[in-house]
Amino acid sequence: MDPSTHPPDELELQSSGFKMEHREVKTATGRARLSYLVCQPLEQAGFPNAFSTRLGGVSRFAAGSLSLGYSRADSPENVDENRRRFLTAIGAQGTRILTMRQTHSADRYLIDSAGQPEPGEPRSDALLSQNYGLLLGVQTADCLPILIGDARTGAMAAIHAGWRGTASRITERTVADLMRYCGVNPRDAIAALGPAACGRCYEVGTDVIDRFKQEFGYWKNLLQPIGATGKAHLDIAAANIQQLSFCGFTEDRILSAPYCTMHQNDLFFSYRLEGGGGTHPVGRLLSVIGRVAPLP
Repeated sequence: MDPSTHPPDELELQSSGFKMEHREVKTATGRARLSYLVCQPLEQAGFPNAFSTRLGGVSRFAAGSLSLGYSRADSPENVDENRRRFLTAIGAQGTRILTMRQTHSADRYLIDSAGQPEPGEPRSDALLSQNYGLLLGVQTADCLPILIGDARTGAMAAIHAGWRGTASRITERTVADLMRYCGVNPRDAIAALGPAACGRCYEVGTDVIDRFKQEFGYWKNLLQPIGATGKAHLDIAAANIQQLSFCGFTEDRILSAPYCTMHQNDLFFSYRLEGGGGTHPVGRLLSVIGRVAPLP
C-alpha cells in the first residue's frame, strides 16, 4: 500500500514513528472529538508535539472544522475556541503558542531567553528556542511543517517549508542556527515532518522547476514531469529530508508522517484542493512543539 494514496494502517503509522491520538474535550454544547498526530520519538525525547487535523472544531466554512490559524478565512472567536480545544486535547491548557507571520522565505527567528518575541508575530518561516513552558507553532495547508528537538541542549525549532522556503534552504539554515546559537549536534537531534501535499500531488510550473534545477544537483530526485505539460510534481518532503541529511541528521532520526493533505483531504486542510485559486476560505493546520521542563 502506498501511504501517499491511502491512509496508513496502524502498523504503517507506528513504523513511521507517529501515532494518531483521539481525545474528547468539553464544549459549551457538549463534547467534541479531536484527532491529532504525535511523533513518538520526539515526545520520548522530552518534546511534547502535535500535528493537528481538521476534525472537531467550530469553523463554519466547512462544518466542524478545526481551523487553528488566525486569518481572513475565519473569525478570531472561532479560532480562539478551536485553539482552546486543541490545547485541551493535547494536555497543554493555558500554554502560550508562539506563531509567525509566515512569508514563504528562509527567514528565521530566535526566541530570546525570556521567551518573548518582538511585539506581534515575527515575519519569518522558522522559530527557534531553548525555553520551556511555551509551544512553537507553524501553520500549513499543503506546505510542510517540520519540528526539531534536541534533548541534550533543550533546543527546538518549528519550520514552515513551502517550495520557496525549500528552494532557499530554510531547513539547512535553521539547523545551522541551532548549531551556532544553541550548540546542537544534528546527530543528536530528531526531526519530524508532518502532513503535506505529497510528491504525486504538489504540482509546480516551469519557474519552480528552473529554480530547483539551479539550486540542487539532485533535482531529478525531487521532480517528476507531468507528461508533456512542462509542469512537474515536487516532492517537498524528500527535498527537506535531503537538507536534513546534508546537515548531519541520521536516517533513523528523520521521521516523516505518511499522510498527504490532498489525498487525505477528509483529515487535513488543502489550499490547493479547496482554495479555488484564493477565492474560497481554507482552514489552517497547526503543528506545535514544546519542552517538558528545564534542563537539569
